[in-house]
Amino acid sequence: MTDTIVMIHGMGGGGWCWENYNKYLSEKGYQCFNPSLRFHDMAPNEVPDPKLGTTSLLDYAEDLEKEIHKLNTKPILIGHSMGALLAQIIGSRGLARALVLLNPVPPHGIMAIYPYAIRCFWSTLTKWRFWEKPNHLKFNEAASSILHLLTPEEQKKTFGKLVYESGRAFFEMGFWLFDSKGAAKVDESKITCPVLVVAGAKDRLIPPTVVKKVADKYNTVSTYKEFANHSHWIIGEPGWQETAAYVSEWLNEACQVKSQSPNIKF
Repeated sequence: MTDTIVMIHGMGGGGWCWENYNKYLSEKGYQCFNPSLRFHDMAPNEVPDPKLGTTSLLDYAEDLEKEIHKLNTKPILIGHSMGALLAQIIGSRGLARALVLLNPVPPHGIMAIYPYAIRCFWSTLTKWRFWEKPNHLKFNEAASSILHLLTPEEQKKTFGKLVYESGRAFFEMGFWLFDSKGAAKVDESKITCPVLVVAGAKDRLIPPTVVKKVADKYNTVSTYKEFANHSHWIIGEPGWQETAAYVSEWLNEACQVKSQSPNIKF
């Protein structure tokens, strides 16, 4: 039986973020899906749907859960940044065979607002009532905090693909202490599948010290791996093959009994 992987992108991204990983893991025999989150399947220069501004992490998770229910097998979830937080939320619902969290946004209870994060999202944080509006990073914010290991040309190319993100989701991630709904909460006791947590040592947005706390949260089932030459854009930086190869090898070991993988049941 072929293992299924669902890849979940981060803030302002889309299914395109997984082009490298999709090709690499498909060639390894996995069936890969890389959906775009609600209101993200749009042209970069397009005006966002106003409803994006108040879209919650729980809305994204609900959409993903519906797609997972359509599969005939329990998938592996690979998430990057915000997508890795969504993977944790869905994993706590018992819908994942394994989790791969690449530079994950931490769940409720782990502080994620650090100096570079403030610098990265300064234009968002200084916008009145940002928590109910679509928001978009400025080029200099993304270039210095997320894409700094890319060449200037690649920075412009990648930034040119980014779209607007939900102010509500940003609030739920960065200011979880004030979120009455606790959208970013994850019950670690309900995550029983294998979990790989990956950090980039040069990540300015979510530093390894934060990522390590995520791994510690799931310490009974987690494996922590730090890559010295990577930053936040670990899925598309030079040398991304190194991380993809490690993920593939880890999955081979964590999910080695492929032929006996149980069908998902609801």
